[in-house]
Amino acid sequence: MLAMIAVPGATTRVAPARHGTQPAGDMDELEVSLARGTIDLLILKALSWGPRHGYAVAEWIEQATGAALLVGEGTLYPALHRLERRGLVVAEWGLSDNNRRAKYYELSPAGTRHLRSGASSWHRFVEAAGMALRATAPLPG
Repeated sequence: MLAMIAVPGATTRVAPARHGTQPAGDMDELEVSLARGTIDLLILKALSWGPRHGYAVAEWIEQATGAALLVGEGTLYPALHRLERRGLVVAEWGLSDNNRRAKYYELSPAGTRHLRSGASSWHRFVEAAGMALRATAPLPG
């Protein structure tokens, strides 16, 4: 499972959740589902400009979010493997810039379609949730 650990006024780290009871700050099932879906979309977006190895994906997410989200290996690689099993990314071994063997991930046509529809759904969800959270009074019942 995933957990987003908020550091007030700083960074949100995305990391594996602890098993057992949930201390304050751990995520419930809805939050895990939202975090997982968001991380998946961010990974697909990172790959939308071409193949990248895992470290480059994490680096892109960090840069694109102004370091507000840091995706650790314990979250990134299971997500990449999950996306690969679902046919949304394809992987191939290659050499990195420093001549080290690395697995490169690339969007499949299904991944491109999923990114497009998922991003649209995510934006609608955020707008609707934001509207509700900005409400200043309950609706007349």
